[in-house]
Amino acid sequence: MSAFRALQFNMQYGQVWDHHDPDHARIDLDLSVAEIRAQNADIIFLQEVEQARPGGEQLDPPPNYTRLRSVFSDYDSFFSYPKIDPHELPFGIGLCLFSRTPLRDMVRVDLPSPTIEFEFQGERKVPTDRLLIGARTTINGQEVRVFNAHLLAFFMLNASSDQHTGQRRQVLGELSASSAPTLLGGDFNVSRHETLLREFADAGYRTVQSKEITWRRRPYVLDHLFYNECLRPVRHVVKPTPASDHHMVIADFDFAGRWAG
Repeated sequence: MSAFRALQFNMQYGQVWDHHDPDHARIDLDLSVAEIRAQNADIIFLQEVEQARPGGEQLDPPPNYTRLRSVFSDYDSFFSYPKIDPHELPFGIGLCLFSRTPLRDMVRVDLPSPTIEFEFQGERKVPTDRLLIGARTTINGQEVRVFNAHLLAFFMLNASSDQHTGQRRQVLGELSASSAPTLLGGDFNVSRHETLLREFADAGYRTVQSKEITWRRRPYVLDHLFYNECLRPVRHVVKPTPASDHHMVIADFDFAGRWAG
């Protein structure tokens, strides 16, 4: 039996998938809850938990996270919005970790975005900053570090993350400080993911899968579960869900090496 199960899911603030009109599909948080619960995961990485509001307003308490926390009351959790920015566009924001075991030593790291102008609904815009959150927990007597990231989609700005690597470097800087079993979930928003995988492999991290598409709108592998050599993936699945324009990535892990004891 595997030591624990991890779920990676960009939930797009509960907006369901409608291939006829994906930008105006209805919001059904109950469906998101049901899909998450059905995976029976021990660690849950969620991105785009909330929908950005005009002027960068951030509701407190965050409504979707508050609902999720009440439903998953047997989990510990940690949520954070990105840095407030009045230029935020009406897409998904906010990261959350859920864990069956208590979380401690929570951290949040702002990931600045470069100043790249782009057009949105006839206006010139610049991208807002992104976010990394993390925590420690203990699973089967072993300390595990967990991180959750949501990076900028440079491909939507006619730019490339291969030329703008600052956010990746910041994430890798946080990972490099960990010698414990470490797991990183997230939406990395890289259309050509080969360079992303090489860069993370050079730092000692591999993804559970890189072949199956995880985004419905374009044939990209955006969502990953990265792990270090202290962990061993036993099985994984990419699960399409009607609850988002992203698929779920689910993986079971064992401890490896001296942590396997």
